[in-house]
Amino acid sequence: MHPFRFAVQQGSAPSGERWAALARRAESLGYDVLVMPDHLGDQLSPLAALTAAAVATTRLRVGAFVFANDYRHPLILAREAATLDLLSGGRFEMGLGAGWMTGDYRELGMTYDPGPRRVDRLEEAIPLVKRLLAGETVTHRGKHYQMDRASAGVITVQRPRPPLAIGGGGPRMLRLAAREADIVGLMPGFNAHGRPILRQATETATAEKVALVKAAAGDRFANLELNLWLGDAGLVGSGNSLLGSAWAAMRWGPTALYGSPYVLYGTLISIRERLLRRRDKLGISYYTIPSHAMESMAPLVEALAGK
Repeated sequence: MHPFRFAVQQGSAPSGERWAALARRAESLGYDVLVMPDHLGDQLSPLAALTAAAVATTRLRVGAFVFANDYRHPLILAREAATLDLLSGGRFEMGLGAGWMTGDYRELGMTYDPGPRRVDRLEEAIPLVKRLLAGETVTHRGKHYQMDRASAGVITVQRPRPPLAIGGGGPRMLRLAAREADIVGLMPGFNAHGRPILRQATETATAEKVALVKAAAGDRFANLELNLWLGDAGLVGSGNSLLGSAWAAMRWGPTALYGSPYVLYGTLISIRERLLRRRDKLGISYYTIPSHAMESMAPLVEALAGK
């Protein structure tokens, strides 16, 4: 059974000082990881920002949730990731996904291919990235990628490589994560308007996803760390839970009322017990919290992190 870990997700800051202050505050509150999305538009570039966060802290791990494979060639990504792991003293966690935000593809002038085709590219890229991060020299002739004696050129601090996180809501992505990842991110599917598909945002649906991962992972399952990305969270009595609850209700609809695992509200005692029961039942031990809830959820982090 894995100990509890908690990450903060944040993608932007108005200045370098504010970004460094956020990273230091997350570390001081006991959070384990600072993660960033990988999109264009109104957010910081993740590799530069994660490096700055690592420099500003001493313990906090940093990672992407997740790098979009279609925007980044596996060799370039592996080289950047290995460099970040080296410069952070071995505090980097690699997250990789197929890419999904249509606006990013539009800005890049790239065709937004159907999901199966994007996952095909990801499925080919993942072993290449893993081998490059492990220090291998790679020659590869595939359908989507070709390499000739390619090397990341940087030896990572974490050996054989930094941990790999893959998140997904659909069966194919979850099976891929079960086979290839060290950290499996569980999430509901989202519709074309960016809202969660409610039938996938329940405890029952989450248990079904875990069962699928377990079956696909086989003997690997005991070593997998299971992560839940939270759409919203807050402790009763934290000072902003009423506002947060209203926002969660608007965004997540009925799921906020019947205990969706992706919306975490309640007293410290009730949430602590809920997470302990869920870990006992499903093995979920790693939670990603939105940055606006970082302060209010700090008592939960203090109560459970590392335990």
